[in-house]
Amino acid sequence: MMLPELGFGGAPLGGLLNPVDEAAAARTLDAALAAGLRYFDTAPYYGFGLSERRFGDALRDRADITLSTKVGRLLTPGLPPDPAAYGWPKPLPFHPVFDYGYEAVMRSFEDSLQRLGLDHVDILFLHDIGADTHTDPDEEARHFRDAMSGGYRALDELRRAGDISAIGIGVNEIDVCLRSLDHGDWDVFLLAGRYTLLEQAPLDALFPRLAAAETKVVVGGPFNSGILVGGSTWNYAEAPAEVRDRTSAIARVCAAHGVPLPAAALQFPLAHPQVSSVIPGTRTPAELAEVLAWKNTTIPPALWSDLKSEGLLAAGAPTPD
Repeated sequence: MMLPELGFGGAPLGGLLNPVDEAAAARTLDAALAAGLRYFDTAPYYGFGLSERRFGDALRDRADITLSTKVGRLLTPGLPPDPAAYGWPKPLPFHPVFDYGYEAVMRSFEDSLQRLGLDHVDILFLHDIGADTHTDPDEEARHFRDAMSGGYRALDELRRAGDISAIGIGVNEIDVCLRSLDHGDWDVFLLAGRYTLLEQAPLDALFPRLAAAETKVVVGGPFNSGILVGGSTWNYAEAPAEVRDRTSAIARVCAAHGVPLPAAALQFPLAHPQVSSVIPGTRTPAELAEVLAWKNTTIPPALWSDLKSEGLLAAGAPTPD
């Protein structure tokens, strides 16, 4: 499957951290389609079904798009006591229940089709397996076993039957990617926040393993959840001092070359041959217009060499020059 370099991440239109009203979400998705974007990623977790509902309404009559969603959480009626604690201050009236088993993955896929109003999804990702989400070691081990046995079997059956075209995992951490490679034939991994202008740890072990397995990467969270686009959050929380300092140093080098920091952040991951697509999320047509401008910004090769010479970018990282 060939993915376009620039896609559209669906968490913000699920109301991540701040609600987005229906009209604004529709205008943003319409603007993305009008601008030529053709890859869209969503998940049941995003707004507890809200993002999928909105994506389906916008994309239902389009035959020219690639759509990915995720499995691993079933949505049950009734809000949790504090939905904002999950990151969704105004979601649909459901709450998520983790289940990576065979039957749950099949049901989650069918539920997503219902919310989307579609009969087909191109890519399914097992969502948020790993210790960052499941902090109890016993719980994490149980979920990983379920995901790599029953969950993987369900995905593989759907792929073989032609109900989906590709399978993978969608996570924010490297270790679980490495472990998952031992348990299946994966097409693409969605890795959020770990291969960015701030962080290049996947270069050491993960990307060589993915290359050997012929598994591509979609980079989510290219702005590290906000810090690289002028915000104060990193990994969906207030950025620590060392992250703020490193971001300021990178921004100083970008400014010396007359390049907006977000433009460098957006273009950098795409230089790696393992990366197929980068999927920033936007809330408004104005934010989308900024992303499109950053994608088309000309960046002088000296910017990348200066970042490397100052130790702000891994020496072995491929760059867009």
